[in-house]
Amino acid sequence: MHGSTTIIPADSRRSAKPSPLPTAFLSIYRWTTRKLRERRNLNAVMELSDEQLKDIGLSRYQTESDVHVYCRD
Repeated sequence: MHGSTTIIPADSRRSAKPSPLPTAFLSIYRWTTRKLRERRNLNAVMELSDEQLKDIGLSRYQTESDVHVYCRD
């Protein structure tokens, strides 16, 4: 009485290939999350005064030109 041996036919196993649908949703979710984070950061920088921007080494022109970079993506 050592236990029974069960044999599973090879054709009954599931394929290891994942469905592309969850992968696509995950990709869209990550892209959207990244874009929202970039937009929040940019909005925070745009709210800074000229003196505050100067303290961190940026000018108003540099921050405004970055807006166009983010909009193109």
